[in-house]
Amino acid sequence: MGRTVGFIRGGVDTKGEQIQRAAILMFCDQKNFKVDRWYQKEIPQRRTKNPGLMDALLNELNSGDTLIVSELSKLARTVGKIAVMVTTLQENGVNLVSIKERININSRPDIQSKVIIAVFGMLSEIERKLISERTREGLESARRQGKLLGRPKGVPGKSRLDGREGEIRGMLSKGVTKANIARMVGVSWPALQNFIRTRNLA
Repeated sequence: MGRTVGFIRGGVDTKGEQIQRAAILMFCDQKNFKVDRWYQKEIPQRRTKNPGLMDALLNELNSGDTLIVSELSKLARTVGKIAVMVTTLQENGVNLVSIKERININSRPDIQSKVIIAVFGMLSEIERKLISERTREGLESARRQGKLLGRPKGVPGKSRLDGREGEIRGMLSKGVTKANIARMVGVSWPALQNFIRTRNLA
C-alpha cells in the first residue's frame, strides 16, 4: 500500500496554502484515507525556471504512492509542463489525483489514464503552436512599425558590475590579477574578463 502525498504550491499569500491544504484534507476525509506526507513547493517572487521540481518530487515519491493536488494549475503553470509531469509520474508508478478537475490518473495504463494523457498531449501541442504564432506575429508587427529588435550591435548588455568601472580600473592599474579582482567583486573570471573587454577597462 503506497503513501498519500499532498502537494501544496506555496507563495507570499499563506491563505492560498491554507485553502489548498483544506481541500486536500476534506477530500481525503471523504475517501476515508489520510495524508501521510505533505510536499510544499515555494513560488519565487520573480519568475524563474525550475527544472528540478520533477526530480525533487520523484525523490519524495515511490511506486504505488498517490500524489494529490487541489487543482492541476498548482502542479505546473502550463499545459505542456502538466503533460510532462503527468506522464513522468505515471511512468514511475505514481497515481495522480486532482480534486477540482475530478481527475484520477492511475499509474497503471488503463483506458481513462491513456485518454487523459492523450488530451494533455494534444493541448500541449496546441499551446506550443499558439505561443509560437503569437511570438511570430509580434515580431512581424514590430518590424512593420520599424522597431529595432534585439540589442543594437556593439552595445554591451547590463552587468552586475556596472558602476564599479573605476574601482576595477584602479585595481588593474595597481597590478592586481584578474583572478583576485573577480574574487573581490564576487563574479567568475570569465564574467570579469568580458566586463573589462566590453567596457574597455584595459
